[in-house]
Order: sequence, then C-alpha cells, then structure tokens
Amino acid sequence: MTETTIRIHLRAARARAGLSLAQAAELTGVSKAMLGQIERGESSPTIATLWKLARGFQLPLTALIEDLVQTTGTFTPAAARPLRFEGSIAMRTIFPFDPVFGSETFLVTLDPGQVHLSAAHDTGVVEDIFVTEGAVEVLLDDLWKPCRAGDGLRFPADRAHGYRNPADSPAAFHNTLHYPRTALFGPPEDA
Repeated sequence: MTETTIRIHLRAARARAGLSLAQAAELTGVSKAMLGQIERGESSPTIATLWKLARGFQLPLTALIEDLVQTTGTFTPAAARPLRFEGSIAMRTIFPFDPVFGSETFLVTLDPGQVHLSAAHDTGVVEDIFVTEGAVEVLLDDLWKPCRAGDGLRFPADRAHGYRNPADSPAAFHNTLHYPRTALFGPPEDA
C-alpha cells in the first residue's frame, strides 16, 4: 500500500510561537532539515516525530493534525479519514483537543500482530483506552496487560508504554489523552 503524505500544521504552530526553524529544531529535538521537509510537504512525520513536535511546542497532538476552528466553544468536526503512519499505527481523531476538558480522543487501529511503542508523554498526562474491536495488549512497567473488546484501561502516560495486537485480525481502541492543566493552559489562576 502506498503511503500518502501526512500534512500537519507545523508552519502555523511555529509562526504562533514566533520561532525560526533553528529555534524550533532546538525546542523539539527534530532537525532543522526535517522540519523544513515536513513544512514543505516533502516528508511525513512519524508518530514519534509528531509527539516530539507536540511536546516541544507544548500543544496537544490534534493542534498539529486538525483544522481547529473554534466557534462558540466547539470545534469543527474531526476528519473521517484516518492518518496512517508508515510502519506504525493508523489513527483518526474522534474529538480534537478541547481546552475545557483538557483532553483529545482518537480511534487507533492496529494491524494483526502489530506493536506500537510510545515514549513517555509530558509529566501528568493520563491515557484512557477502550477496546472497540479485537484484542489489545498494553505495555506498562515491562508487562503486557490484555484487554478485549469492551475493556477499558486508564494509566499514567508520562512513562514509556506500548500497544500490541496479539491476534490475526485487526484491533481498534479509543485512546483519550488527558493533559494536566498546567501543561497546556498555563499556571493555575490562584498561582
């Protein structure tokens, strides 16, 4: 299957932050050359690179992959087409980041036998998964925890973790990321 270029809103994020490519590279740990290629649509980021960018810019993931047009407290509907990262997971935004709730939700699909390892997210980030199809195993503290369709699991995602599909059929799960208020919203109002 031919992969399509994954377009993200990197240039807009960089402009909002007032950063040059060199400054963005230093902030995110992604090379200046790669940032330029991503901005020009010459290269698609991996999911790991996308997380580096989100973390460096202190943005939720959907701020880079969705057109978040705020209208009366809600956002435009998420795209129906999933993003498929080469050699990795496929994901579709269900609910883009909402600053009121401090969360965003994705539908993640794993091919049979597929494993996806994730680096630690920012301090205080919590993930919920709810398996909607097949079986998924979640790697936490070097142990794989099995989850079947209808099972949910909440865990601190500020440590390395992973997902795998142990079956010979596709698996899918809802993945909600909850961000701590200080990570994306600034200090508490009484600080």
